[in-house]
Amino acid sequence: MNIRPLRALATFAALLVNLTAQAGDVTVSAAASLTNAFRDIAPLFEAAHPGARVQLNFGASGALLTQIAKGAPADVFASADQLRMDQAQTQKLIKPESRRDFVRNTLVVITPVSAASLPHSIEDLARAPFARIAIGVPASVPVGSYTKDVLQAAGLWGAIEPKMIGASSVRQALDYVARAEVDAGFVYATDAAIMPDKVKVALTVSTAKPILYPVAALAGAPNPAEATKFVDFLFTPAAQAVLAKYGFGKP
Repeated sequence: MNIRPLRALATFAALLVNLTAQAGDVTVSAAASLTNAFRDIAPLFEAAHPGARVQLNFGASGALLTQIAKGAPADVFASADQLRMDQAQTQKLIKPESRRDFVRNTLVVITPVSAASLPHSIEDLARAPFARIAIGVPASVPVGSYTKDVLQAAGLWGAIEPKMIGASSVRQALDYVARAEVDAGFVYATDAAIMPDKVKVALTVSTAKPILYPVAALAGAPNPAEATKFVDFLFTPAAQAVLAKYGFGKP
């Protein structure tokens, strides 16, 4: 078998990947709750960096981490919690010196806008009117981890877990409530704010630790220069204004 053509093809493919990276592409894997804000920030970054092109990949932070660990190409990781970024750092997937917290969020309980009953405390969620409660799967969804911690601290996890409708991301939990498929759900305040006509915030929930979002450039970034530029751009007044517009607070 003549392997020279195969080698030539592999070399050509590698050249194409290199040229693509040099062209300014930057792939950002970001927590689902950042969807709207990052979609607005991407064109601002591109305008500030001629030739750059942002590719956005959204999902639960745990799922994104799994993708990155398995070799999915990405330049930047923006997580909704510290745990997944800690895991990324332990696995040497990020450049530790680039890691910074760039926004904070708040945990809330929402109900369908048409709901007849509203919880006045998280203890109310253990009662009969609330039979189905959307909660992000704690093992992979940060909002679910925060929720479980709060409910365990209050001694309510045992009563509420059987009512849990597991969501694969905070946006799925939001959708369950918006479609009135559940009686209540735990999401971030920023997510609740994008559907004021379909959900209402019943409670703001205090968490033991502040909900801080870290971002970092990835160690295996195909385009490390653009990765650094994107991380830095999140701290510019233009990007922070977009994040504030969607309800994110400063870290």
